[in-house]
Amino acid sequence: MNMPSPPPQCPAHGLGPDSLQRLHGPDAQRDPMALYEKLRAEHGAVAPVLVHGDLPAWLVLGHNENLEVARNPGRFARDPRTWRAAQEGTVIPADHPLGPMVTWWPVINFNDGPVFERLRGAVLDSLQRFDRRGVRRYVTRFAHQLIDDFVAHGRADLVAEFSSQLPMLVATQLVGAPEEHGPKLVQAVRDMLQGTESALASDEYVTTTLYQLVENKKAARGHDLTSWLLDHHADLTDVEVLAHIRVVLVAAYETTANLIANTLRMVLTDDRFRASLSGGRMTLPDALEQVLWDQPPLNTILGRWATADTVLGGQQIKGGDMLLLGLAAGNVDPEIRPDLAQPVHGNRSHLAFSAGPHECPGQDIGRAIADTGIEALLSRLPDIELSVDDSALKRRGTLMSQHLEELPVTFTPQRPGGGTPAGHPGPGPEQPPVTSHSPDGVPAASRSQSPAGLRNLWPWLGRLFRRR
Repeated sequence: MNMPSPPPQCPAHGLGPDSLQRLHGPDAQRDPMALYEKLRAEHGAVAPVLVHGDLPAWLVLGHNENLEVARNPGRFARDPRTWRAAQEGTVIPADHPLGPMVTWWPVINFNDGPVFERLRGAVLDSLQRFDRRGVRRYVTRFAHQLIDDFVAHGRADLVAEFSSQLPMLVATQLVGAPEEHGPKLVQAVRDMLQGTESALASDEYVTTTLYQLVENKKAARGHDLTSWLLDHHADLTDVEVLAHIRVVLVAAYETTANLIANTLRMVLTDDRFRASLSGGRMTLPDALEQVLWDQPPLNTILGRWATADTVLGGQQIKGGDMLLLGLAAGNVDPEIRPDLAQPVHGNRSHLAFSAGPHECPGQDIGRAIADTGIEALLSRLPDIELSVDDSALKRRGTLMSQHLEELPVTFTPQRPGGGTPAGHPGPGPEQPPVTSHSPDGVPAASRSQSPAGLRNLWPWLGRLFRRR
């Protein structure tokens, strides 16, 4: 006898085999925070779940448990080859949504031990050559260029026209790409990550563009991340350089764009922020930190893999099991935040940038891009207001994050060009924002991409570099 499917709002609708909760599908994506709290109430700090394809995993919900996993690569490896399913020969199809997150490649995200230390050393040494003041000049210049494109209209969608473009425009300059490539890369990366019908073509465009960038920098070095990675004493291969440039660009889009959009929404809709910002009691960096607590750019990071049988949060974890860091859930863990209404000014112990050896190395510059870009926007458009009710804003969800689809605003129309300081157009391609010893880098958070965007990455790299 065939049993009817439960209605969409039924609690059983999102359950899979063994009555485990699915983290994929519309029910899981509709309200992930409510789902996390349901799982916390049922299982505690660590919950058994199913990811795409109904593959079993553990979702880490507790703040302390997230730190325990992130800080102990000896117990919980970053290398996906540790996954028991992979060792047993379970095949993940090329178009599987988890493909980009469980397919090993030579970047810091997917390595531990000596290989990780070598790659991370090269990336950190290169990132530390950026001067944050120079990066802010880039942000200011590109922010005003974007604002000039819509300032005369009196209305804009701050997602499509601002937050999704600004980080990529800055990042292309930091990696040394020609400025004219910025808008095209913005469009291609957005298309790639959304998994559209043209995502594969966009992926190939990004790969070939970055391949040509590496080839150009091999012939003529510059003051940029690509050149520094090529010159680093760790002796990275061309493929390793390309792969890390790609991670930087994708991270700039995925995490910083979300941070800008989420912060703008809260500044425009939350009385705590509007009143505090206008009254001078809260700085914009304070507001950013509150957003990083309440609505981090990434909900989860997939994954970690247990290297041996262990216990975490009272659960028996078997060697080779997959774990997901629950960043958003850990940030609202009642064990550390019993009252979510209390402000968290000056407290950076959130999980928004993960923790441990794989903590985002460029988080301060990620904050600087968001802070400087939003400050430029608010200074140009002081009467900016959301043009719809906050409840009308929609989000598009994935396993790892949720994105605002649009952020429509209105403001008093102005003439373009009013926000660029006279005599300070910002650095051009021959004026890189670098010094010898700056402690800051660019965002390089976890890689979250659509299957179409990466399924043919390595064949493409192989073909491209065999042409040399």
